[in-house]
Amino acid sequence: MADEDIAGDYDQNVFVNCPFDLPYKPILNAIVFCIVHLGFNPRLASERVDSGEPRIEKIMDLIEASRFGVHDLSRSQSSKAGELARHNMPLELGLDLGCRRYGPDHHRRKMHLVLEEKAFRHQASISDLSNSDPVIHRGKPKLALAAIRDFLEPHSAGDVPGPTEIWDAFGDFQAQMYVELAARGFSKADMKRLRMSEYIGNIRRWAASR
Repeated sequence: MADEDIAGDYDQNVFVNCPFDLPYKPILNAIVFCIVHLGFNPRLASERVDSGEPRIEKIMDLIEASRFGVHDLSRSQSSKAGELARHNMPLELGLDLGCRRYGPDHHRRKMHLVLEEKAFRHQASISDLSNSDPVIHRGKPKLALAAIRDFLEPHSAGDVPGPTEIWDAFGDFQAQMYVELAARGFSKADMKRLRMSEYIGNIRRWAASR
């Protein structure tokens, strides 16, 4: 699917504001798989590589082009003494909320899902969200996938499978992708570094073959 075609499909686009570090990758992969499996388009800052494009401009373009936003704040805190907390994800959530409030009329239909790893932690770091209810995934990909399924289900076409069926499909896809990538000369390390655009392409090809 051409990038310009996806950009114009506002009601099917889901902006994903999540960590991109390797320990988080299993959760991110499950989130992206569920979005594609339900017929939506995941939009991530890592989907296109252009060193000449300012990252914040890319992010704002993706937010503008997406009716739905998934924001995982689980990496917004420092993990050890002396480490600075990361504020990129709260910043992108703020941009998306601002777009919904101050953007043109069609942006008033925007919807957001906020994820966290631990309950109530966001109240200490972002007190303005203290009356919000993030969905807690406890660092488990299956719970994150279920949260995405429940978020998008009311806006999906037709009957949506249950979380367990989608999780099983995710396992089938991963097994098939591993075999196919290994046959093409990918090592396990290569697979961990697989570009997001290539990963999404693999999901779409797997879905088309079913």
